[in-house]
Amino acid sequence: MIEAVVFDMDGVLLQSEEVWDEVREHYVRERGGRYDAEVQRAMMGMSSTEWSRYLHEVARVPDTPEEINAEVVRRMLAAYKEHLPLLRGAIDAVRRVAAQFPLGLASSSNRELIDVALEQAGLAPYFAATVSSEEVASGKPAPDVYLEAARRLGIDPQRCAAIEDSHGGIRSAKAAGMRVVAIPNPSYPPDDDALAQADVVLGSLSELTAESAAGSS
Repeated sequence: MIEAVVFDMDGVLLQSEEVWDEVREHYVRERGGRYDAEVQRAMMGMSSTEWSRYLHEVARVPDTPEEINAEVVRRMLAAYKEHLPLLRGAIDAVRRVAAQFPLGLASSSNRELIDVALEQAGLAPYFAATVSSEEVASGKPAPDVYLEAARRLGIDPQRCAAIEDSHGGIRSAKAAGMRVVAIPNPSYPPDDDALAQADVVLGSLSELTAESAAGSS
């Protein structure tokens, strides 16, 4: 029996992976580091603590992880204020599900970016609990961010459904014991092994309803 629904943000509500990719690539190249497909894919799902350290240690950006994180977030905020890349149907999907379930959000984005994006989209009032993976021990695919979202909602993780798009996110929610609804992002699709772990796969946000989230007809 599902009692709450927890959304991912990047790739589910926002078409933001391209923004992250562009911002980090420009920054890394400016600072003389390495940026390629391997680096980009490795960072998907990482917490800010993890990817900023990765850019310093693996991509050879000379700035400290703290400086890397601060500058990337500054550029992301500027990009969001210029244009928030909401996915088509995101607002309606959140409203549909929120009409029947309390909502949480479990995101790899920084706290500041989560708050700005939800406020700018007018979605903040619909979420009873939001968690950034920078607030837990490990980012996705570890289950920490989903477990913390369930804790803040006051609901057993096994009574929560997660809405995810990525390989790391699907694995994270599944490891937390949640029902997983996958809506693959066409730009950065999850791998087949991760997708096979989802309880249901939808084609788009327009197909997401309280019933499809809960697995009821």
